Amino acid sequence: MKIVFFEAEKWECDILQQACCNHEVVFTDEELGTANVGLYRDADIISPFVHSVLDHSVLDCFEHLKFIATRSTGYDHIDLEYCTRNAIPVSNVPVYGDQTVAEHVFALLLAISHKIPEATNRTRKGDFSQKGLQGFDLQGKTLGVIGTGSIGKRVVEIAQGFRLNVLACDPRPDDVFADQYNVSYVDLDRLLEQSDVVTLHVPGSKSAKHLLSDREFARMKRGVVLINTARGSVVDTQALLYALADGKVSAAGLDVLPDEPSIREEAELIRSFFDKKHDLETLFANHVLQHMRNVIVTPHSAFNTKEAVERILKTTGENIVGFIEGAPRNLVNKH
Repeated sequence: MKIVFFEAEKWECDILQQACCNHEVVFTDEELGTANVGLYRDADIISPFVHSVLDHSVLDCFEHLKFIATRSTGYDHIDLEYCTRNAIPVSNVPVYGDQTVAEHVFALLLAISHKIPEATNRTRKGDFSQKGLQGFDLQGKTLGVIGTGSIGKRVVEIAQGFRLNVLACDPRPDDVFADQYNVSYVDLDRLLEQSDVVTLHVPGSKSAKHLLSDREFARMKRGVVLINTARGSVVDTQALLYALADGKVSAAGLDVLPDEPSIREEAELIRSFFDKKHDLETLFANHVLQHMRNVIVTPHSAFNTKEAVERILKTTGENIVGFIEGAPRNLVNKH
């Protein structure tokens, strides 16, 4: 079989090559999209990462695609309905970076609470003044965790060390976990009303799109801090901008933004406008967020530690071998 790995870094190739050593394997650091899919249309198996866009126009170009193994937990970059309709099984990596992403949540939160980016930029210029750098303690604050899957639970565990009070919201409350870690499950409105910090850990599904929008920001405490390491689509970017401008949200730490691959350069904003591929208002809102002093944006890198990536590669290799041997695993669609 011909297996193509997209968005593959050089050091990853050796690990993936070993897992698929009896097959033709192709590696590229490119994202998969309409511009290059023709080069790989004869692939039997493809393995993208989150920046590749596998919509029906891309998937239609493959001549005999049999399996997709995304190297991520989320799979909203793949047209799952198309794959199911065309009997193409899709696997993901359900758990690889729960601790890793949870640690990134607190990296963002501590950077905000101690104004680390501004302090660092100031001292690099030789300015050692304290003016405007007063932060706040985490101890005694209330942390609202939206989504208590594997990552959300790790966040709760770490929060205990900071002596944070924790509220949680999840359609499937885990009462045993709640008792163990002194967590109170509440509905979303109550969580928003009582939390000093809100952190998101929900999938980027259609039902979760704009989970936080104008109505939700209006219910939050004035001065709340927002952390999002989940999916950019979960937050209405324009509503967040208004909340930041109004002071309702005092700061935000964002590892994800809607349409994030399209906002790396100003030129890409203009190209996206003319290509009509993206919502221009959202793209410019994202661009503004990147330059706000009370917003920290990281490039979807919360997962990116050596240990977590090695777990991704190991599971991906196992997913591919399992499919080839007739024992698929970690499937996210019925076929």
